[in-house]
Amino acid sequence: MKNMQNFKDRIILFGWIAGLLLIISIIWFFTQPLQGNYLMRTVNSVLINNNDSRRVSSYIPGKPGKAGLLGYWYSLHSSSELFFVFTVFQDGILIPLGAVVSTNGNVEEIIPLSVHAVQVHEKIPQSMLQIYIKRIETSAKTIIER
Repeated sequence: MKNMQNFKDRIILFGWIAGLLLIISIIWFFTQPLQGNYLMRTVNSVLINNNDSRRVSSYIPGKPGKAGLLGYWYSLHSSSELFFVFTVFQDGILIPLGAVVSTNGNVEEIIPLSVHAVQVHEKIPQSMLQIYIKRIETSAKTIIER
């Protein structure tokens, strides 16, 4: 009898956890455009503070159904280039970076998007950045083809 009660308790706990994860996933999925717009405003604010003349202008939703690089694609205002906002782990801390991607899908420049990112940008191993650059360029080619 006690084993049956423990089994029922575990099933109920599993159901609660699965339900919460499902609700969180649904909320995250349906609010991505809103998150993209807020991130766009933040990135533009950083670019203005850094006296950079570039501005991101519109969020480009990712290709549905394909697991890709985590980040947000944007078009650059008055340019045919793209801008990809992503994060890199450095010493256990997420470092926000932006990549300027040319019209042929090559990463032209990596821009740190926070004060802390500026401080640690030079400490990020080049080999790790090359992995991200390669993945961004692969993803960019699918975005450009659309």
